[in-house]
Amino acid sequence: MNLREKAYESFRQHLLKKSFRPGQFISQRELVALTGLPLGAIREMIPRLEADGLIVTIPQRGMQIATVDLRLVRNAFQLRAVLEREAVAHFVRAASDTEIATLVRAHAAVLKRAERGEVSKQLLDEAQMMDWRFHDTLIEKLDNELITGIYRVNSLRVRLIKLEQSLLSAESLLPSLREHGVILAALEARDAAAAVDAMDRHIASARLRAMGIADRTEAGPRPAPARQQRRTGTG
Repeated sequence: MNLREKAYESFRQHLLKKSFRPGQFISQRELVALTGLPLGAIREMIPRLEADGLIVTIPQRGMQIATVDLRLVRNAFQLRAVLEREAVAHFVRAASDTEIATLVRAHAAVLKRAERGEVSKQLLDEAQMMDWRFHDTLIEKLDNELITGIYRVNSLRVRLIKLEQSLLSAESLLPSLREHGVILAALEARDAAAAVDAMDRHIASARLRAMGIADRTEAGPRPAPARQQRRTGTG
């Protein structure tokens, strides 16, 4: 990577580590100190951050990390739905049994601990990382650099939203895991239509959670058929 790309990647990592907060003002010199990269690289990075909607430059005030509002939530989750519908339908057709089984095992291990009531910060962190890896894996299977690039930027917006609201919580952990379980059951059954439907429901629920709204219109995702529940442990 050249220095501008290194600066961008460093910014991304600091954002995920919560070094920044939505709406926070930050100077070029602070970015130099955080990234350890020269001022020239920071200045070259800034137009890209602005184009990606991660920062805005406000006259006479400086650079501001993007604020989280309803428009950002709507746009980011709408784009996420478009990309991940295609990704999960493709995964049904293209993934090997081994790839699907790997996702099922990772999910089952976290779900088992959550259902036993082991809801600790460590488990929430592990569940969040498992959640992100699951969605990243679906996108990567498309093997499309254009989609991957768009997804990576949008995933930063989604994670910025979650930093402002909350990551997985004790209340949202089991509903989120069970939504994943329905998607995984559809993947195991090689049912593309069911997988897309389950993904739509999961992203809609995630959008409501990001807005701080409990989904009271449904008691949760529609249960998988009994055979699929036994295979994935999502009952």
